[in-house]
Amino acid sequence: MFSFVLFSFSIHAQELSEDVEELMIEQLLETVEGEVDLSELTDRLRHLLKHPLDLNTASEQDLATLFFLNPIQIANIIAHRTRSGRIISPLELQGVDSFDSQTIQRLLPFVTVAASSPLDEFSWRRLWDQADQEMMLRYGRVLELSKGYKIEDPTRSQYLGDPTRLAMRYRMNYKNTIRLSINMDKDAGEPFFKAKQKYGFDFYSASLAIKFKSKLKYVVLGDYALQFGQGLSMWNGLSFGKGAWIGSMAKQGGGLRPYTSLNESNFLRGLAGSFEFGGFQFTPFFSMNKLSGKVSTTDSLRRIVSISHSGLHRTPNEMRNRDAVNQLVYGANAQYRVSRLKVGFTAFQTYYDGIITPPDLARNRFAFRGQALTNLSGYYQFTLKNTFVFGEVAQSLGSGLATVNGLVTSLSPKLSFVASHRYYQKDYHQFFGQGLGEGSNVNNEQGLYTGIVFHPSRSIEWVNYVDMFKFPGIRYRADGATDGYDVFSQFSYTWYKKGKLSLRFRHRSHQENTNKSTLEVPILADVKRYQLRGEFQMKLSERWTIRSRVEGTRYQKDFAASEWGILVYQDVLWNDRNKRVNANMRLAYFNTDGYNSRIYAYENDVLYASSFPMYYHSGVRVYTNFRVRITRSLDLWARYGATFYKDLNPIGTGLDEITGNRKSDVKIQTRLKF
Repeated sequence: MFSFVLFSFSIHAQELSEDVEELMIEQLLETVEGEVDLSELTDRLRHLLKHPLDLNTASEQDLATLFFLNPIQIANIIAHRTRSGRIISPLELQGVDSFDSQTIQRLLPFVTVAASSPLDEFSWRRLWDQADQEMMLRYGRVLELSKGYKIEDPTRSQYLGDPTRLAMRYRMNYKNTIRLSINMDKDAGEPFFKAKQKYGFDFYSASLAIKFKSKLKYVVLGDYALQFGQGLSMWNGLSFGKGAWIGSMAKQGGGLRPYTSLNESNFLRGLAGSFEFGGFQFTPFFSMNKLSGKVSTTDSLRRIVSISHSGLHRTPNEMRNRDAVNQLVYGANAQYRVSRLKVGFTAFQTYYDGIITPPDLARNRFAFRGQALTNLSGYYQFTLKNTFVFGEVAQSLGSGLATVNGLVTSLSPKLSFVASHRYYQKDYHQFFGQGLGEGSNVNNEQGLYTGIVFHPSRSIEWVNYVDMFKFPGIRYRADGATDGYDVFSQFSYTWYKKGKLSLRFRHRSHQENTNKSTLEVPILADVKRYQLRGEFQMKLSERWTIRSRVEGTRYQKDFAASEWGILVYQDVLWNDRNKRVNANMRLAYFNTDGYNSRIYAYENDVLYASSFPMYYHSGVRVYTNFRVRITRSLDLWARYGATFYKDLNPIGTGLDEITGNRKSDVKIQTRLKF
């Protein structure tokens, strides 16, 4: 009990958004493996908790930041206030089409009906006195030393820094009109104030965003993100994949926004602004960025062999590739809205200081080769009553094209339907696209996605989708044309403000090369993965909440033995009566036959951080979180987690190898608001 009280976590704002945040994170990582920084999402949610959107002035792009709202709901909010005038209370949404009580409950913490704060009577003194400011410092590390830190021979690959991870961030917000963000990050193993890191942190990021009351509406200087259309050519930052939020299949581009994540890739660095003339919006942008990559010089030509997006610079080789590639991006977006129709066009060029030359492999036959790439795309969206139609067509100049078209419709107050068709040619090229798909790139894929949500009452929700796809050309681990399908079904029952029970089934099938190395000619094998999950959450009292999950997987591949996996965990969450101390802890058991039957599960973490570890092999994992509000301006978080493996010694491979059967980690974080 002492350990539980000492290391626990949960805050009032998280209580309001916990369901939304966890569902979003789980969907974001359905198709992502490895460590991904999700502070872009969590930061945005918590910013809106403190600075809610004004329902009377929020634009379509503002409302799109609330990921759980589908396009029909956003269009209906705007149409309602246009038709009926000023919204008096957020509860007025009960009378707006397509809004059920569950959606309204999720929405209430993030919206208000207060007037927005303009830049009227601005002064530097007012900026300092009235702006909300926040400084955060985070320390973390794996307690056991891996092999990479023990190597002393300078001729061998090794980690050049210590195992600590450090992160600092500063935020300033003046009445939602001036926002300044500064990030600093050092990953474990990276040097700090030595070697190439003589300036300390490995990654620095800053952005200044200003809203104006003129034809120039918005300017961002520094690091920024662009999200246009359906993401076929330009979409920086996080993007939702397939999962329980089937309405997210119709992307709602946020346009221009400051980039505030600790992810060290997929952003632009320079200057961008948005101009508005009636229903017309024009957004020019310019970026100059340095990327990590492998570069070689042959025949007096500078060739870019590969570009790394990991953000890791720990070893001599990784340090050698750091900032080796210069990237220049410039272009513009134009869009026009009239009533419920919006059309847009994006054109930009990406230029590198070398010729991109991928390895000479069969799967790279249609890969981009060259120094400059020009992308063009046009998109549309139209709302008619309770139907939202959307689409985009994109062209990489001189090569292929990609297109996606679909609709979201409310067949009745209890039944919604989504359909989306995609067609990405093998020779379509892009560097920033994140369109809907089974593959990680927007090319060499065709597919049809259909989904349906049945909501017969406030308590019951049943989500289903089927995605059928095929890859016409050769790709990684598949030396031939392949196809497959993805089936998903989730049933949820909610006790109003008390608890929730959900059951999920997912079956995915695709094809890849067989494991039989004796075959001279590769043979494609069918690969099937089954997932069954049951989850229960109940609020026992104002202070205690429990959450349980059981999940099983089966992996089956032709010519190979089947693999099984199981995960069982129990969470307990607690907060004191005054909300000064908050807590949670987890005890989990897992057992998998191999890597292919691994299971991922969301874990609570310190503020602005998130964990989505892989449960693999056999063992037990525990973690505890603690948060205490020391004063009204100062908060402290602590986290400890440990995984104990059965019959696994050592843990990991290569430089990450740890002697023993335990891997544990700790985080300490403090935040000062002023």
